[in-house]
Amino acid sequence: MDGALIGADLVTLTQGDKIAQAIRKARLPAVFPWRQFHEYGALMSYGPDSRELMHRGAYYVDKILKGAKPADLPIEQVSKVNLVIDLRVAREMGIEVPPELLYRADEVIR
Repeated sequence: MDGALIGADLVTLTQGDKIAQAIRKARLPAVFPWRQFHEYGALMSYGPDSRELMHRGAYYVDKILKGAKPADLPIEQVSKVNLVIDLRVAREMGIEVPPELLYRADEVIR
């Protein structure tokens, strides 16, 4: 296996630290779904800003609590995803991140 794409599910959320540690120990390049996984030592993350998702969810809850019918509310789709690369982890794993990828990143952790 040359790399891993970690899915966004309940197991990943609850066991993210263990998953990230196992991935690093195996020296396997992996992409995680949210920026928060960098706290556990993720090499890269690519996905929506989870804080923004929570804010949008709170907006809908507020509307519903004020009497709006859920069926009448518009469906929203994520329009912005963030690519975050941690160069410290890349150096530790002996991975050279191509400059083209670094240019496209929304955030580079040095």
